[in-house]
Amino acid sequence: MNPYLEQTILNADPIELIGLVYRRAISSVRDARVHLEQKRIAKRSAAIVRAYLALGELLASLRPEAAPELTKRLCGLYVYMQQRLLDANMQQADRPLAEVLGLLITLEEGWTGVAAQLATKKEVPAEQEEIFREENTQKWYQPGHGNAGNEAASRVAVSA
Repeated sequence: MNPYLEQTILNADPIELIGLVYRRAISSVRDARVHLEQKRIAKRSAAIVRAYLALGELLASLRPEAAPELTKRLCGLYVYMQQRLLDANMQQADRPLAEVLGLLITLEEGWTGVAAQLATKKEVPAEQEEIFREENTQKWYQPGHGNAGNEAASRVAVSA
């Protein structure tokens, strides 16, 4: 395995890992289409298997407890795409590959958008937390107003 890719995978958070799996599936389907066009049967089959396994990883990553309805729909879509990959391999046809590729690209774009929103939300609370800390430090600890003895307790409460 490529050392850079290995480090990327080892250092990725779960959201990034899903994006990597989508990209792997997309590149595998694209490879399968090229191999199909050039009549390289073994390479086409290997690429289809890689895409099929990537979809299996996406299936395994689903968490029904977090979003049951979404999980159910994604599960059905992933299984459908796996079936279309098998159809493409057996029929040696491009149409099922093109369909799966289109679906994967759409899902990956959506996932990228969700990941960007989540990254933004992670950044905003940290900034808001700092503002909150500063406001509360000024509000609850004001030297010379009789609460100087509670300085340590105030700082602990504000930083919590």
